Amino acid sequence: MGILDVKNLYIHYRTLRGKVRAVDGITFSIAEGESLGLVGESGCGKTTLGKALLRLLPENAAIERGEILFRGRDLVRISPQEMRAIRGKEIAMVPQSAMNALDPVYRIKDLIIEGMLVHKEVADEANDSRIAELFSSVGLEGSRIDNYPHMFSGGMRQRAVIAGVFSLRPSLIIADEPTTALDVIVQDQVLKQLAALISETHATLIAITHDIGIVAENCQKTGVMYAGKLVEIGPTEEALWEPFHPYTMGLQNALLGVRDERREIISIPGVPPSLIDPPPGCRFHPRCPFASAPCSEEEPMLEEVSPSHFVACHYRQTASEMRGLVKDPERWLKEKTS
Repeated sequence: MGILDVKNLYIHYRTLRGKVRAVDGITFSIAEGESLGLVGESGCGKTTLGKALLRLLPENAAIERGEILFRGRDLVRISPQEMRAIRGKEIAMVPQSAMNALDPVYRIKDLIIEGMLVHKEVADEANDSRIAELFSSVGLEGSRIDNYPHMFSGGMRQRAVIAGVFSLRPSLIIADEPTTALDVIVQDQVLKQLAALISETHATLIAITHDIGIVAENCQKTGVMYAGKLVEIGPTEEALWEPFHPYTMGLQNALLGVRDERREIISIPGVPPSLIDPPPGCRFHPRCPFASAPCSEEEPMLEEVSPSHFVACHYRQTASEMRGLVKDPERWLKEKTS
């Protein structure tokens, strides 16, 4: 058993148009000290999954069934009081658009102290020195802990949020698009500081992003989500560079490395399906260049293709052939026939 084991998790949203199946039967495990990157297009369920791990879903969302086992305790079934004791201290999140998550009328120091005092982490007199140390660890001057958010740039606010997250030294960090709206230079700085803190505290990381470049550089393990499903998960070097699922191959086509200036970027035609009325069978089949009749009739299950590498595809045995064919742009534009 890992530090976190998610088993057969279903999360739905109630809307006027019907039930949105945002997370539909997700299962995965992450070991203590491991880093997992969750990638996929917008709307595939990544953020919903991250919020579910902290029980921070909106009122119209519900975990219909499944388990979220954190150190053996099922977070789905513990009381709100027990969850509040875990949230922040043992599991913490760097939220999407974190640089806008700071209350503008409070000093940054006071925002961090609030979380520390809730969990009675340190005595009041030690707070200032502790926060100054945290600021230093993320590249901020300790003398600026009394500043207000508007006195910081976007990258500095992002660092301040990360400092607050690590104030309680949680063992599991969920980073949801931690570099949103930052330029590439600041992105690199923030990610390096985040990685250094994770290494120093021996924390476990779940990085949620649409940027597979971030996952390739920072995560040991990669999970690929599509339309509420986990379609591939495994060691990053295998899952991203020798993928077995056509969707992962399509994402790889859209990633241009520094030595790939002569290669054409190939996008995946179409859009993800509605999660109110998803297609039968494999949810990727309407956009997949290799789909045939079984793909639209029977949903593929996650199967192990190599140690710790799982994929949900009817044609996983022909992955090596597909990896060559997906490099042809015409293959993605060709009209599919059953």
